[in-house]
Amino acid sequence: MALESVLIGKGIIDPAALAALVEHYGRDVGPHIGAKVVARAWTDPEFCAELLENGTDALWSMGIGGVLTSMIKIVANSPTDHHLVVCTLCSCYPWPVLGLPPSWYKSPEYRSRVAVDPRGVLKEFGIELSDDVKVHVWDSIADQRYMVLPERPAGTEGWSIEQLETIVTRNAMIGTEILAPQSGTAPEVQA
Repeated sequence: MALESVLIGKGIIDPAALAALVEHYGRDVGPHIGAKVVARAWTDPEFCAELLENGTDALWSMGIGGVLTSMIKIVANSPTDHHLVVCTLCSCYPWPVLGLPPSWYKSPEYRSRVAVDPRGVLKEFGIELSDDVKVHVWDSIADQRYMVLPERPAGTEGWSIEQLETIVTRNAMIGTEILAPQSGTAPEVQA
């Protein structure tokens, strides 16, 4: 805040432009956008098929687009396949649907190790997959980004799209988290 105050005071940053940027990242960009995509895919088989066939067009149909989603492939986790996303050269990342990349995603350790030891990296995230589950590592590049469609957790049958959105995480859409089965009642969604 002190740096922001100094930059505004020196006229380097326009407070209105800064407020608009903060508003944009809070409203139009972030994992809450990806969660909307995932929840819709879980509840709409036609949309899910379109999403897996052509992620870019499916996102456009939801009003989500732009340069960072112009070439996006959605890969679906299943009981036999687990997908994991990385960018080994830099930090290519679908910002519009996942928000700002986590620091570990950009770290040299993650970027180098996930390609050669994905099960070891997943284990560090608390995911131990059985040997019969195939792990796929998708390496994003400047003109091809990836997002994981996590498996829908058991116990969420009958939940609304809004309720499903609340359990989807950025890490699940990268592949470093498996959404846990739910018990009890669906979460209340605040309007």
